[in-house]
This record gives sequence, C-alpha cells and structure tokens, in this order.
Amino acid sequence: MTGLYPQRIVCLTEETTEWLYLLGEEARIAGISGYTVRPPRARQEKPKVSAFLSAKIDKILALQPDCVFGFSDLQADIAAQLIRHGVQVTVFNQRSVAEIFAMMYQVAAMVGQAEQGLQRIAAMQAHIDQIRAQVNALQAAGARRPRVYFEEWDEPHISAIRWVSELMGIAGGDDVFPELAQQGLGKDRIIADSAEVLRRDPDIIFGSWCGKKFRPHLVAQRPGWDAMAAVRSGQLHEIKSPLILQPGPAALTEGLDALHAVCADWMRASITAGARP
Repeated sequence: MTGLYPQRIVCLTEETTEWLYLLGEEARIAGISGYTVRPPRARQEKPKVSAFLSAKIDKILALQPDCVFGFSDLQADIAAQLIRHGVQVTVFNQRSVAEIFAMMYQVAAMVGQAEQGLQRIAAMQAHIDQIRAQVNALQAAGARRPRVYFEEWDEPHISAIRWVSELMGIAGGDDVFPELAQQGLGKDRIIADSAEVLRRDPDIIFGSWCGKKFRPHLVAQRPGWDAMAAVRSGQLHEIKSPLILQPGPAALTEGLDALHAVCADWMRASITAGARP
C-alpha cells in the first residue's frame, strides 16, 4: 500500500463493488465476485476471482491486493487463507439497515471519501424517511398494513434475513416471520413446516431465490397454499436478488422501492375494498 488509502482492492461480494463505483473509486478495484451484476460495467472491467463460499486464492494473490473486502462469517475460511498469505482483509458482517449504512461509511472512509459517503448516505436516509411518510399517510387515510412473507429460498423454505425484514417494515408491510429475521444464518431461518406459512396467512408473498428465478405458479401449487390470501389474490411477486439480498446500496434504494410499490398498492386498495384486520 502506498499512501494512506488502499490502491488495489479485491471485493469478494457485490455491495462493496457497487459502493466503490458510486463513490467514483472504481479504479481502486483489482478484482470482484463472479456474482457481481451491479454495476453492469464491472463485469467487463474487472477480473472475477471468487464465488461466495469459495475463491481463487492464487488468482487473488496474483493481483497483489493491498486490501480485500469480504462479507460475513460465511467467508471466514477465504479470509483466513488470505491472511495467512499476508493480505490485509476486512470482513464486514452487516445484517441490519443501520449496519449497512455503517459499512458504507467505513468503506468510504477507507478510500478517502468519507464526506461524499456521508452525503450519499444522508440522501438514502432521506429517501427512507419519504417512504415512511407515505406509509404513514396511507395509514392515516384508513389503509391497513399487509402481512408479508418473503422467501429467500424455496427448498427448504427460508424466510427473510434481518435487513430485508426491516425494509419490508419501512415499505409498509409486516413480516409474518419476524422472529426468524433475527437469525443471521439461512439454516436458522428454515421454515420446517410449510403449513406454518399458511397458518400465518400472508397478504403478499415476495420471492427472491438467491439468483434462481422465482416461480409463482410453483408456490401457488404447494399443498394447501391455494387457501392463502396472497395466492387467492395473485399477490406473488419476484424481487431480483441483486436488488434485495445484497446488503448494500441496492437494497436501500431499488430494493426498498420494489417492496414499497407492491405494499403501497395493496394499502391503497385496502382503503376502498377493505382488507382483513
């Protein structure tokens, strides 16, 4: 590393890549995750050196990074291998909206863009406040909040991680599995009994199957689910995983907007048509 800031950064997940591009610091990126789709140009400009649970250690070392950004305990083994080779590694573990903002500020500061980072964060927080105000106005007009089930994986059924659950709440919906949202690992958010979703009877179902295409008709065909309010009314919606399962800028902007568009439409309809209490 020369100077105060890293010059060759490898990003093992998409959110730090997108954030560095937004900050205008893409020249510092030496390598990215193969799952990166935001921004689209990153795939053409940067070498792909990792998946999510695995990485090409030799290829990363050949890039001579002075810093590697990773995400969560799931990348701990990758981080350990790189650290043993003398590479500086920073692994973030953001699981909530507040923690996403904290990660973004830390990354901005690490590349000398703390002030710009704060400005962009403030704009995103203002947007969140605007959506909250819209939801409050709908509720004041007599709208009800929909019960929402977010499915992160189909077999087994895995419900929303914490930041997604929080964003659904901001968007106007109430997560039907709030207790599972507190669990950081997917294996701890598995819904063992499919009938439990039916018992909680969501008004809206969102699907984001970790990169696999969401199939609403397959969800509707699950035993007993045809009696569910969301299925009866056709409220089954896909949100692409890069928009909502990336704990970074996309989730706080386009991901939140996609959730809010569906929840707000449901709330408006509940004013005139009436929705269940």
